[in-house]
Amino acid sequence: MMTKKELIAFEQRIADAFKNGLINCPIHLSGGNENQLIKIFKNIKPEDYVLSTHRSHYHYLLKGGSPHKLESEIVGYYDGCCGGQGRSMHIIDPSINFYSSAIIGGTCAIACGLGLAGKKVWVFVGDGAEDSGYFFEAARYCYSKELPVLFIVEHNDLAVETTTEERWGNYHPVTLPNIIHYYYARTWPHVGIGEHVSL
Repeated sequence: MMTKKELIAFEQRIADAFKNGLINCPIHLSGGNENQLIKIFKNIKPEDYVLSTHRSHYHYLLKGGSPHKLESEIVGYYDGCCGGQGRSMHIIDPSINFYSSAIIGGTCAIACGLGLAGKKVWVFVGDGAEDSGYFFEAARYCYSKELPVLFIVEHNDLAVETTTEERWGNYHPVTLPNIIHYYYARTWPHVGIGEHVSL
């Protein structure tokens, strides 16, 4: 499993490539949640399925994905894990049971289907996706049917740039036994690297 230092270094390489104009698509960098994810992924087995979001780099790497294939994918090279077609937001690697979607909450219903097929599934969503009916309905369905699906809400108090208080005021997280919440402060902006880049 990759270390915290290795994860941070990977994202910095991607940020540097973006700054230097080598990446001509949006990037969504992870950061600030290394410790929490490393702890969670210690419980994820190779045969388990991981469903991720548009911010999936750390999830892919901790699931056992190749750093070279991921970097090539983000830059758009043919030897990337999706042949250079998925780029930063659409990372898929069936060889390690890893799938992502840039649709907010888009993997929640897919998790239900995998759970019904008897697969152990770990679904990562942001707190913006927690706001959606897709998330709540899928989590409730999986819990009611006792499916082997866990939903992990990565709560950085922001849906794009809007805080939880601005969205909901008196916020209370959705709680079911198959939902795990963890909280962190992000180290990168929602998209990009926080500065204008000329290609």
